Amino acid sequence: MKKLLVSTLAAASLCTTLTATAGTTAQTKHPVVLVPGIFAFDTIAFIDYWYKIPSALQGEGAKVHVPKINAFDSSAKRGEALIAQLEQIRAASGGTVKKFNLIGHSQGGITARYVMNTRPDMVASVTTLNTPHKGTPIADVVTGIAPSGTLQGVAFDVFANAVGDLVNLMSNNKKSQSDIRAMLAEFNKNGSAANNAKFPTGIPTTSCGAGPETASIAGNSVRMYSMSGTWKLTTGIDISDPLFGITSLAISESNDGVTGRCSSHFGKVLKDNYMMNHLDVTNQVLGLVSLFETNPKSLYVNQANRLKNLGL
Repeated sequence: MKKLLVSTLAAASLCTTLTATAGTTAQTKHPVVLVPGIFAFDTIAFIDYWYKIPSALQGEGAKVHVPKINAFDSSAKRGEALIAQLEQIRAASGGTVKKFNLIGHSQGGITARYVMNTRPDMVASVTTLNTPHKGTPIADVVTGIAPSGTLQGVAFDVFANAVGDLVNLMSNNKKSQSDIRAMLAEFNKNGSAANNAKFPTGIPTTSCGAGPETASIAGNSVRMYSMSGTWKLTTGIDISDPLFGITSLAISESNDGVTGRCSSHFGKVLKDNYMMNHLDVTNQVLGLVSLFETNPKSLYVNQANRLKNLGL
């Protein structure tokens, strides 16, 4: 019995050691912060926005944070909420955490850019995924169908904000109140152009070019990257496939159902034609993604490894 107990304890000790050193591929110097886009929940009904991605990163040594961000709002307000949470993380670390690697999906990329430009002292890198940096025609279509101040516009606002508030509530984010118009105003043609004029760092100067990989903002060096996809129908059984097949019709260039290929460009463009739609890059819905493309979980681990090798 004594020998059995000793063997059991030894095995447990071994398991603990193996778990602690499971992997270092994604062990970046600075923590990774996954910044969600619209419908910005962290977890609802045991379903994560970043489906199984945080655990994949953590399994390879990364320290990962998922902030609570308003489902529908301007990136400036979302960015201020993110900055407050980053400050809390830094304070709780006792000075060991100074900067972060921000990885933003969709509007999360614009939110990350706001933080990068407003508080560059907190940002080591920004990676945007399927982010419409130059806007999306879908926003223009929606605002055209339901203009602000009209009967249909008011009805749309009430319904959309109610949905956003419900998402916030279910994600235990009771502080935020949705503002669908603030979000849409940022992604129509004029709104996105105004935002890029205010925060031009990393945005290509040509229609479909790339931006610089590194920028100095107020004396702080920041690395910048982007990735995106150009497919809508990727599995045939994912409920997002037909949705993005319809929304893609509003966009003239190759797109993922929401974001145009050229619109996704920011900083160094790592790849802009993944066989992924707008949700596949977050491993949604429930991991139903193309079997003929890099798995989304590997995509994040690989990017973390790139940042690690750069000393970030």
